[in-house]
Amino acid sequence: MKTRVIPIASGPTGHVEHAEHAVSAALKIPLTRRELLKGTGVITGTLALSSIFAALAPSRVWAVELQGLDSHQGEVILAFTRQIYPHATLDDAVYALVVKDLDAKARKDTAVQQQLADGVRQLDALGGSDWTKRDAATQARDVAALAGTPFFNTVRSTAVVSLYSNTLAYTHFGYGASEGDAGYLYKGFNNLSWLPNPPAADSGPIPKDS
Repeated sequence: MKTRVIPIASGPTGHVEHAEHAVSAALKIPLTRRELLKGTGVITGTLALSSIFAALAPSRVWAVELQGLDSHQGEVILAFTRQIYPHATLDDAVYALVVKDLDAKARKDTAVQQQLADGVRQLDALGGSDWTKRDAATQARDVAALAGTPFFNTVRSTAVVSLYSNTLAYTHFGYGASEGDAGYLYKGFNNLSWLPNPPAADSGPIPKDS
């Protein structure tokens, strides 16, 4: 059976009506092999069966075409980003959005392209070959050692926006984006589960009680 591959696009970052719509906005167009070969590289992956995206996306196989970076550079940067902002259950497909945005910066600015290439070479040198083959604990130490360098700062500053301000992240974390504006208490977005509820005295007035 022929595998359908879907490219990853940033998608809208504003109003999100349904999780299915949000995922489809970012993962929707089939790629042919010829299209994949247009760029200088490509990174691919498969959505985990346990992922919320697996049931919503048109295919579990995703791809990001690169034009400023090669495939290996994209894979190293994706793994590097995961170490900076670790979320055990967040799919690589979302981290790939960071690579996509860094690739766009590299296409526009040769200085950024060189900086990213040099950073990847430095990481590979630490591992003696392919840095992505290092175990997670060793990778974490390598990333910490590079904290504050231009390469680290470029990836971090791009990732803090690209990784969280997109419809895939919104769907994964259960954030309703602008859907919650002007009355989120009554739209089902008052379901924060990873922090304890504040004391009632510190919560401020509830509109219906005002």
